[in-house]
Amino acid sequence: MVEEMKMEAVLISPSTGQSAGQQQQGAVVSFHNIHYKITQPGGCLCRRKTTFKDILIDLNGIMKPGLNAIMGATGSGKSSFLDVLAARKDPAGLSGEVLINGAPQPPNFKCLSGYVVQDDVVMGTLTVRENLNFSAALRLPSSISKAEKEQRVDTLIQELGLSRVADSRVGTQLIRGISGGERKRTNIGMELIINPSVLFLDEPTTGLDASTANFVLLLLKRMADSGRTIILSIHQPRYSIYRLFDNLTLLVNGKQVYHGAAPGALEYFSDIGYTCDPHNNPADFFLDVINGDASAVALSSMDGVDSDSVLKSRQVIEDKLVEEYRSSAFFKQTKTDLERIVRGQPTKIYAPSRTITYNTSFLTQFRWVLKRTFRDLMLNPQTSIAQVAVTLFLAVVVGAIFFNVQEDQSGIQNRFGALFFITVNQCFSSLSSAELFILQRKLFIHEYISGYYRLSVYFLSKVLSEILMLRTIPAMVFTCVSYFMIGLKPTVAAFFLFMFTVTLVAYTTTAMALAISADQTVVAIANIYMTIVCVFMMIFAGLLVNLPSIVSWLAWLKYLSIPRYGLSALEVNEFKGLDFCRGVNTSTIPVGKICKGEDFLNEQGVDYSNWGFWQNHLALGVMTFCFLTITYLKLRFLRKFT
Repeated sequence: MVEEMKMEAVLISPSTGQSAGQQQQGAVVSFHNIHYKITQPGGCLCRRKTTFKDILIDLNGIMKPGLNAIMGATGSGKSSFLDVLAARKDPAGLSGEVLINGAPQPPNFKCLSGYVVQDDVVMGTLTVRENLNFSAALRLPSSISKAEKEQRVDTLIQELGLSRVADSRVGTQLIRGISGGERKRTNIGMELIINPSVLFLDEPTTGLDASTANFVLLLLKRMADSGRTIILSIHQPRYSIYRLFDNLTLLVNGKQVYHGAAPGALEYFSDIGYTCDPHNNPADFFLDVINGDASAVALSSMDGVDSDSVLKSRQVIEDKLVEEYRSSAFFKQTKTDLERIVRGQPTKIYAPSRTITYNTSFLTQFRWVLKRTFRDLMLNPQTSIAQVAVTLFLAVVVGAIFFNVQEDQSGIQNRFGALFFITVNQCFSSLSSAELFILQRKLFIHEYISGYYRLSVYFLSKVLSEILMLRTIPAMVFTCVSYFMIGLKPTVAAFFLFMFTVTLVAYTTTAMALAISADQTVVAIANIYMTIVCVFMMIFAGLLVNLPSIVSWLAWLKYLSIPRYGLSALEVNEFKGLDFCRGVNTSTIPVGKICKGEDFLNEQGVDYSNWGFWQNHLALGVMTFCFLTITYLKLRFLRKFT
């Protein structure tokens, strides 16, 4: 425990007030015998045999303060290796050990270090300053005052060159925002807010033009020169970027073929028989070599050599590169340095841990996350303005179709049709909640495993914002417009019970949508599942089929129908006490004609007693609770490590 506390003090010292440009002591990251493999199901369903694929094979080395680059062709294991070093890889299939300054990684290392993902994950509806303030509020300890946090944000904005766009929105698909380079620097700033001594970046130049990528790497180089340890994976940098690297690691199919000082890489490859042309980009040259000397392969292909020969040639070159490196002075020096690091460390079995720790309380996290979630909804026209507009349009349409229903025989059908339409409309309009946990999944996973907030905080904030902003307000607007246009029962109690029932139906359907989509990654797939479920529920709602006439072995399905509970409650609220034969001579009423609302409810098999009315709401409440519980459990057991 004492060792872990010392390690945390080395990794992050927020109370020092150091900024990105101040001199600090970076951590030394050493990795020993790293081996990572994944399971792959193979064969047909009847004879499925699990196979293993090696992603990383026996990696050893040291990353010192400075700019450390991991290069390799696509599929060489760069990102997987970076995730292992950053403690963000699933421990299953992982062996070996990563040490920080010669000591084991703290269980919460990923919360103490900075990690910039390849696809920028930042709230696009907020400004640059607001995003940085959010990171500072949740990742810095409560002992740091609000003024100090704001000062740190201001300093970072200046050092990252974001002063011009500090109060501009980052941008979404619908909102024009800052440039790609500024967005990347904002992402970097959100990690630098805790002043980590180790910063990881996965493909930081992805999606950037050459000039912008060069600017971002110059920024990283300046931070590395100030003493921070920066480790990044990169595919094919231009020469102006390559020359900034202090240390270089080259991977081929998960194997090391070089690990050492970047300036010495060209000389090393020249010594083993691969000479770079004077005007060739070293990064391009290395990729040509580790891909199997592409120029030689291309010439061989032109001479009619088949693909099998090309693959064999690549394998031969790969084996040669691995063998040459393992017999080189670089490898021997690395081994010596690693032995010196582990000397004196107690022998133990390495069990990677993925503990997540937090610097702020539940209430602080809840306040900030809820505030950001509400702000995101308010500033997103697709979810705020469009939702209200569509609700108003549908309310007017329903009100116009069933306008001013009469208390006569036609009023029975019109009332029943209107109530059914309103119930089903609430069900299907609530299915848009499917995207709630899907569209921002990458943002949630990154912030959760980085220690921004607890899962319960995120869950409650998203559910409350969805229910209050996108379900409660639209349901109230819909009720106020459609109720009086249709001309339903003109009593205060009936109006508010109608609104309560419609809102509760929206809540339950929303909870069902969340439960179905919480573990999905594609909105379209989740929509298919929910549409199928809603169609079956609609069949048992009470309009398409008379519920008392359903055969016993299928009748139980009606208890799973959300529209049935909503429609039954609305029917009791509306029909109970109505007289559809008022003013008509009772002697002239044909046999079988419905006069009382209670007669219609009996025919539909609806219990109109007080308990019969409120049991529908109780059932909807229980279903909502069960669906939300399923949603939370799905998020809890969601795979958060790659």
